Amino acid sequence: MKTNKSFTKRLRITRNGKILARKPGQNHFNAKAKRSKQLAQKRSAHFPMSNKEKARFLGGMLK
Repeated sequence: MKTNKSFTKRLRITRNGKILARKPGQNHFNAKAKRSKQLAQKRSAHFPMSNKEKARFLGGMLK
């Protein structure tokens, strides 16, 4: 299957096969947030996907 390029640009696959993605909703309105919360928003979060979804969206990348 072909890889969905727009979807893969939003994900990062680690060496062990974990899929990481940025937490949604963190683009603006962060000036009044605590600094610890601002820094926590920068971290990537685990992105759970079923094997069926992996095959559909990341088909060419997982070989």
